[in-house]
Amino acid sequence: MNYQNLLQEKVDQLRLENRYRHFVELERLTGRHPHALWHTAKGPREVIIWCSNDYLGMGQSTHAIDAMSKSVKAHGTGAGGTRNISGTSSSIVALESELASLHNKERALVFTSGYVANEASLSALIALLDNPIILSDSMNHASIISGIRYGRAEKSIFRHNDLNHLEELLKGIPKSRHKIIVFESVYSMDGDTSPIAEVTALARKYDAMTYLDEVHAVGMYGAEGGGIAQRDGVADEIDLIQGTLGKAYGAMGGYIAGSDALCDAIRGYGSGFIFTTAMPPALAEGALASIRYLRSSSDERTKQQYMAQYLKERLADHRLPALPSTTHIVPVMVGDAMKCSEISWTLLADHGLYIQPINYPTVPRGTERLRITPGPLHSTEMADQLVDCLARVFDAIQPPAYVAGNGKPNSLAG
Repeated sequence: MNYQNLLQEKVDQLRLENRYRHFVELERLTGRHPHALWHTAKGPREVIIWCSNDYLGMGQSTHAIDAMSKSVKAHGTGAGGTRNISGTSSSIVALESELASLHNKERALVFTSGYVANEASLSALIALLDNPIILSDSMNHASIISGIRYGRAEKSIFRHNDLNHLEELLKGIPKSRHKIIVFESVYSMDGDTSPIAEVTALARKYDAMTYLDEVHAVGMYGAEGGGIAQRDGVADEIDLIQGTLGKAYGAMGGYIAGSDALCDAIRGYGSGFIFTTAMPPALAEGALASIRYLRSSSDERTKQQYMAQYLKERLADHRLPALPSTTHIVPVMVGDAMKCSEISWTLLADHGLYIQPINYPTVPRGTERLRITPGPLHSTEMADQLVDCLARVFDAIQPPAYVAGNGKPNSLAG
């Protein structure tokens, strides 16, 4: 059997379906976010990034940079091993204490990524509970799906944010059976939020645990950046809050926060935690500095929300097909994989504006889009430039979500 030919055929299939992922080589410039250098065959070229998950630019902040630099000089670059084998640094202990305080929970546990946090925590919980059933929102992230699959639990999928469907499923489960409702606060592709208070009320009514993924919300919402649950005053109703350090906090890693017993159980049974090299002290110190700063400063959140609203209004002025997002995520619908990639490339090559195409399987076929994430370091002038260029490119390429010439979005844009 020719394994190489088989693998090449699989890769070619991705290209044929416009699902092949082209990586753009970008060099971020300290102090110049959202500007970056795009390394091309003809040499570097300056571009503006409009799709970064470094939502508040904290990856460029002097607070995090200074903390990481000092830590590297004091402690070196690596962790030295797993948490059990010399990897539990004082920096990680301090970070976990800060995260627990941020979410008003008894304890927090740090992982090497948000993906690992979800996969390890869910699979461990499933193994520890008695024949549990998982009720999962249909729009949940791949890491949640992987954790449920790895845990081999029975699952029921409820329609996205559909409380009636969720309750219908709960009614069909014996109250004595262990249950976990797993959902997100901010959904990263549509930019919508979940009805957290209503979900927690159903959890109490039917005696279910709640597992809330806040990766796109921590740092961004709430008086101290504790997420949507903090903003809405319902964090205490959530059993387990999962977050990331790699988006609004500008570092890397993931975490969970919950009761002492819950976190200790996952610490003792989660293989994705036990057998992974620990986060290096420098990363922990950088994340810790960002969290502490954003707990005391709301300036970045305020500026980001202003820029998001400004961009949404400008897109509406041009009748561009943006989904009515209520968050910092601004999806502009395209509706075709090939044209989505073409629009992305044209913006980059002709206008120096980078927004990666979002195609299947990240989103369903026919809902391909550009996912824009305006931040506090973008300016209104940058937003005006982006919208003007988008309008010209949409008119030229004519994606299904847009009727070229008269500026009217079609029904795909919602």
